[in-house]
Amino acid sequence: MTPEYLFQATLLAASLGLGAFCMILSRRLRRLNDLETGLGGAIAVMAAEVDRLDRAIRGARAEATEAGEALSREIAAARTERALWDLRQKITLAQSPADLPAAVAPVRRLRKRVVVADA
Repeated sequence: MTPEYLFQATLLAASLGLGAFCMILSRRLRRLNDLETGLGGAIAVMAAEVDRLDRAIRGARAEATEAGEALSREIAAARTERALWDLRQKITLAQSPADLPAAVAPVRRLRKRVVVADA
């Protein structure tokens, strides 16, 4: 046997071995990517769950924003009502305009009196 034949025999054996390896790998990848039982099915289910959760998060965020805005309006209305209530309490407790605090007392215009000096 010459080295040339030996090299060709070795090359043929290696090719057959690689061919068998590729067939086994191909079968394993086909089973792995199967949409019902393999990793492909798990990935498809996870992608659907991610989409569902993303929609749920967007909905929850919109509801929270709306609730925050409603709460802000209610707080502003409550502050206004509290200020009006305090003002009514001050007015009902006062007996005369002199008893009213400076913030609640009616504003009076002061007129400047011009005094003309006789020359």
